[in-house]
Amino acid sequence: MSNKIYVIGHVNPDTDAIASAMGYAWLLRERDQAEAVAARAGALNPQTSWVLKRLALDPPLLLTDASPRFESVMQRLDSIRPEAQLSAAWSLATRTGGIAPVVGDDGKPFGIINGLSMFKYFTDTVGPRPGETPIRELMTAPCKEAADTSVPKFAANAHIRDSLNKILRDEFNDYWVVDENGLYLGIARQREVLNPPRLKIILVDHNEPRQAIAALEEAELLEILDHHRLGNPSTHQPIRFTVDVVGSTSTLVSELTADAGLSMPPTLAGALLAGLLSDTLILTSPTTTPRDKDAAERLSRWAFVGGSPLKGETIESYGKAVLSAGAGLANRDPKEVVSTDIKSFEAGGFKFAVAQAEVTDLLQLTEYLKPIQSALDDLRDKRGLDFAMLLITDVVRGSSRVIVTSNPPPVLDDLPYPPLPDGTRDAPGVVSRKKQMLPVVLGLLER
Repeated sequence: MSNKIYVIGHVNPDTDAIASAMGYAWLLRERDQAEAVAARAGALNPQTSWVLKRLALDPPLLLTDASPRFESVMQRLDSIRPEAQLSAAWSLATRTGGIAPVVGDDGKPFGIINGLSMFKYFTDTVGPRPGETPIRELMTAPCKEAADTSVPKFAANAHIRDSLNKILRDEFNDYWVVDENGLYLGIARQREVLNPPRLKIILVDHNEPRQAIAALEEAELLEILDHHRLGNPSTHQPIRFTVDVVGSTSTLVSELTADAGLSMPPTLAGALLAGLLSDTLILTSPTTTPRDKDAAERLSRWAFVGGSPLKGETIESYGKAVLSAGAGLANRDPKEVVSTDIKSFEAGGFKFAVAQAEVTDLLQLTEYLKPIQSALDDLRDKRGLDFAMLLITDVVRGSSRVIVTSNPPPVLDDLPYPPLPDGTRDAPGVVSRKKQMLPVVLGLLER
C-alpha cells in the first residue's frame, strides 16, 4: 500500500471528478510508471453511472477516508495448527522473526507462540527443576499448550487511530489482523502500528479540505490538480499545485496527456469528454474557455474512433445524452437531489453549502418544490449549517431557479435574483455555481 498513489476527487463526486481521477491515474501509470490508482470519495451520481455503463468502465475504488488501517501494516505470516508439535512452531518462529501464529482448522486465530509464551509454558511444565524433563519431550507437546490466546484481534479495515489507546494500554508486541468474518489475514507488529505508512494522495477537481476525503491530514498529499477557487490545505512540504482557469479538470488532464505525446484509450477519453461537457454544459457555460473547446476536439478525436462504444457520436449528440442522463427530478429522492452535487463553504462567519441539480425543463420544479424545500432544510440542520442553497438549472434553456433554506440570514435578502410567488428565486442566464452564483454569495457575506 505504501507505494500506491490514490488519485481522488471531492466528496459527492460529479462526472468531472470521477473522470479526471481515472484519467490522471492512467497518465501517471503510462508516463511516470507510478502505481497510481483512481479512487472516489463518495457514491456515483446517476449521470456518472450512466457514462461508465455506456463506456463499460468500472468505477474507481471507493475510499472514504485517508486514515491508515490495520491492513496497511499487516504481514501474512505462515501459520500452524493447534495440534502441531511445538518443535514445528519453533522452526516457524525462526523464519518469521520470532513468532508462530496458531490458526485453527476453521481459519480463525487460536493463539500466538513467541519467546514469552514459550518461556511461560516451559516454566509451568518443568517447574523449579528443568533438568528432570528432556527438551525433546517438551517440544513434542501440541502448540495449543504454549500459545498465548489473549492476543487482541483487529479488523483489517479498522482505523488504527481508533484503537491506539488500547494498543498503548495493553502489553502486546503483536496483534491478529482478521477479516469481517474473523478469519486470519495476518499479523501486525506494534512498531509498525504506532508508525503506519501514510496514504499517498493526489487531489483532483478540488483543493478545499472541507470538500476532500476525510482524515486528509493523516495522508501524504503529493499534488493538487484543479480549476476552482483557492482554499487549499496546508502541507508539511512543497507539492505540485496546479489550479488553472478552465471549465473542467478533465481539460487539464487531456492537455497533460497531449503534452506527454500520448493518447488515451477511447473509453477513457469518452469519460473525460463527458466530464468536460457536463461541467461546461456542452461548452456553453460562462466557465468555458478556448482551451476547453480544444480539449473537447482532442478527446472526441480519441473517443469517437472505430471500435469505440462512442463511434458515430458527435460532441453535441454525446453532450446532450450525458446531460440528459443526469437531469430530472421525477425519479430522484428529494434528499438525493439536494445532496448529490453539493459543496460546503465558510465566509463572513457563516457556514453554508450550495448544491446544484439539473433538469431539462424548470416547469417540473413546481410538482417537487415542497419536498425538495423540506429536504434542503433537513440537510442544513443535520450538517449544522447557517443556510443552504440549491441551484436548479435548466440545461436546455440555460437558466436556473434558486431555492434557499427557510429563515435565511437577512444578508441574503440582497441576492440579485428576484423572488417568485412560489418562494424560489429567478436566476435567468445563471448556470454556473462556481463562476456566477458563488462569487455573488461570497460578496454578500464578506462585505
